Amino acid sequence: MKATTLHGDRYRAMITNFFIPELNNHDVQELWFQQDGATCHTARATIDLLKDTFGDRLILRFGPVNWPPRSCDLTPLDYFLWGYVKSLVYVDKPQTLDHLEDNIRRVIADIRPQMLEKVIENWTSRLDYIRSSRGSPMPEIIFKM
Repeated sequence: MKATTLHGDRYRAMITNFFIPELNNHDVQELWFQQDGATCHTARATIDLLKDTFGDRLILRFGPVNWPPRSCDLTPLDYFLWGYVKSLVYVDKPQTLDHLEDNIRRVIADIRPQMLEKVIENWTSRLDYIRSSRGSPMPEIIFKM
């Protein structure tokens, strides 16, 4: 499988051609969207595109709800989702893009509400720690399932 660099134009095309059409198949009127501070995510054209879809329900660097850069201790996408998904997506060593996409779809679809409830409980524990330590980095991994 050939590696591909994700740049702003390619990212916006993914949002326009795949993500938004998929959202339109579901009732997501109250959905909030969060992403990290990667350059392709923070480009003005990307933020404008996302604002058209989500309005003020955006959590991202330079967005309506500003999320600080390098805040992996507080971002469930970083401290949970990507590692969890990656650990399962590559178990059978996908050799084609279609196989990889199928695995990603399957793993995401298999995430249950109970697991997300645990992630949110963990997130609130992280917020409590950050608040009480006045913003210092977390000294150890805090994640209990």
